[in-house]
Amino acid sequence: MTVVYEDNHIIVVNKSASEIVQGDKTGDTPLSEHVKVYLKEKYNKPGNVFVGVTHRLDRPVSGLVVLAKTSKALTRLNDMFRTGDVHKVYWAIVKNCPKEPEGELVHWLVRNEKQNKSYAYDREVKDSKKAVLRYRLIGHSTNYHLLEVELQTGRHHQIRCQLAKMGCPIKGDLKYGSPRSNPDGSICLHARRIHFIHPVSKLPIELEAPLPAGNLWNGF
Repeated sequence: MTVVYEDNHIIVVNKSASEIVQGDKTGDTPLSEHVKVYLKEKYNKPGNVFVGVTHRLDRPVSGLVVLAKTSKALTRLNDMFRTGDVHKVYWAIVKNCPKEPEGELVHWLVRNEKQNKSYAYDREVKDSKKAVLRYRLIGHSTNYHLLEVELQTGRHHQIRCQLAKMGCPIKGDLKYGSPRSNPDGSICLHARRIHFIHPVSKLPIELEAPLPAGNLWNGF
């Protein structure tokens, strides 16, 4: 992880594709714990350090994660994420070029807990939740295409599932139809930009994450 922004109430980090945001059954140390260690060492703090998780990125996804350093910021950020007041822009590398250079995708997603996978439908079905995103084709390399994606809703695996439904699975995403995995286990989805009103100071915050290392991202 790399710290992109920090003040008294929040810390924003650029997560690498291998890190988990919160603890899970793997037992691997989550990003929130790494941030606690970073803050403890930086400020030479005794005792426990408060770090609140406000949202998640899937493990194989890289990019910006916002964490709270105070309970006040955590409560307010949780509300802001729930009401859609935090705006996130993602970049995704896909093999297949979309038919239209830009557009809005509307599907109804059903989450299968056992498979840890979502399924997209063109109409409302039992237990489904409406999912909306906007995409724009912003680059080409020799073999791949770069899409910019803006979420209108926040559903489980939404970008991965909806782009696959459109016929454009994300490079490396075996779960959603990519033919091959990436050597490092990542998928080519990156939380590139985020903007929101600071939960305490009320000032606008706009941040951009550096791209993952490697020729693939730099090829655009």
